Amino acid sequence: MNKIEPIQAKVLHGRSLETWLARMRFKGKKIVFTNGCFDILHQGHIIYLSKAADNGDVLIIGLNSDNSVLKLKGTGRPVMNQESRALLLASLSFVSAVVVFDEETPYKLIQMVQPDVLVKGGDYKPEEIVGSDIVKAKGGEVLTIDFINGFSSSSILSKIAD
Repeated sequence: MNKIEPIQAKVLHGRSLETWLARMRFKGKKIVFTNGCFDILHQGHIIYLSKAADNGDVLIIGLNSDNSVLKLKGTGRPVMNQESRALLLASLSFVSAVVVFDEETPYKLIQMVQPDVLVKGGDYKPEEIVGSDIVKAKGGEVLTIDFINGFSSSSILSKIAD
C-alpha cells in the first residue's frame, strides 16, 4: 500500500461513514465532531483541530462543500476545492475522518453522526452552535475552543491581494 491510500480512506461518504461509525461505537470510542470550511489550512486551524481531538478518541470533521462555501463566503471562495481541503485535513494524524456536506449547516450530518462531543470556535456561544440540541439531548458535551489571534484564511487572502 502506498502512503496516500490511508489518508484518502479517511474521507468518508454515505455508507462508508455509517459503517465506520458503527465500528467506532462498537469499540466504545468517544466521538468528537467539528465542522468548517477550512479554506487555506493554517496554524490556527491545526491548533483548533488538535484541541478538538483532545476531547475524545476520534475526531470527525464535517467539511463544507465547494457549493456551501460559495454560499457562505461569497464569490472567489473557496480558494481550494473540496477534494484538496478534505485531503489536507485527512492527512493530519489526529483527524480520524472527514465528511463533505453540501448544506449551509451540518445539522443533518450531526443527526447522522450523533457525536458525544460537539466542538466549535470561541466566537460561538454553546447554545448557538448548530446541532447542540442533538448532542445535549443524548447527554453529550458542547464545547467551544478559543481561536488563536492573528490566524484566519481571510487575513491570509487579504495579504495575497495587496
